[in-house]
Amino acid sequence: MVASVNERDRFYMAMLASLGIEKGKPFNPNENQRKALEQGAQLGELIAKANSFAKRFPGAQYWKDRQWDVVLNITEPSQRVPFYDQLWERSAWFYEAVTNTKGMVSKTPGLGQTYLGAYTDAKGNWLDGGKNYRLHVGANPPAKQFWSMTVYDIESRCLIDNPQRKADLSSRQDLKKNADGSVDLYFGPTAPKGFENNWVQTLPGKHWFSYFRLYAPTEAYFDKSWKLDDIAAVE
Repeated sequence: MVASVNERDRFYMAMLASLGIEKGKPFNPNENQRKALEQGAQLGELIAKANSFAKRFPGAQYWKDRQWDVVLNITEPSQRVPFYDQLWERSAWFYEAVTNTKGMVSKTPGLGQTYLGAYTDAKGNWLDGGKNYRLHVGANPPAKQFWSMTVYDIESRCLIDNPQRKADLSSRQDLKKNADGSVDLYFGPTAPKGFENNWVQTLPGKHWFSYFRLYAPTEAYFDKSWKLDDIAAVE
């Protein structure tokens, strides 16, 4: 059985065919082709990183005075809008994550989930595994079910692989809270004394990014009356 090609991918297949890459045929690149393809792959990786970690889509920055981005800028799972498919939005999302559903882009309070991404600190500097950071989560986060904060490795886009064997902090855990119900989360090579349960270990020499998820987000998220602070470097 010959696998079919999605209609929207047929032009991509034509581009590959012009390079000598066709289904069912051997690919034997010469030295110049091999070098060009390797360079193209490296450039493609840089484009993918810029497209994902420095988003320029309209409305991607959720709060104008915060660094948090809307991670999933796809209108619906088909990635189709009236006159075109969301090529760059699709490639941004699927470079750093997998799968999407209507629940992930729901605008109905109390249903689905929402994903906010941070790639830089409050000053716009890339998150550095050798530095220490704090995230203040204000009281009463707008999540009917729970919230979570997860740390990922920039290169693999997988959960951070640290000696602590932990990448996630959430309201389902026994976190140390402040008197007003807010929570301070910490990220860095070593745990701050007294806040070990509120800490995720990062790795010197590696950069990281994070998703802050709200499950069953409430009206305070959608009307932006509740704001999440930026990740701040701790001097």
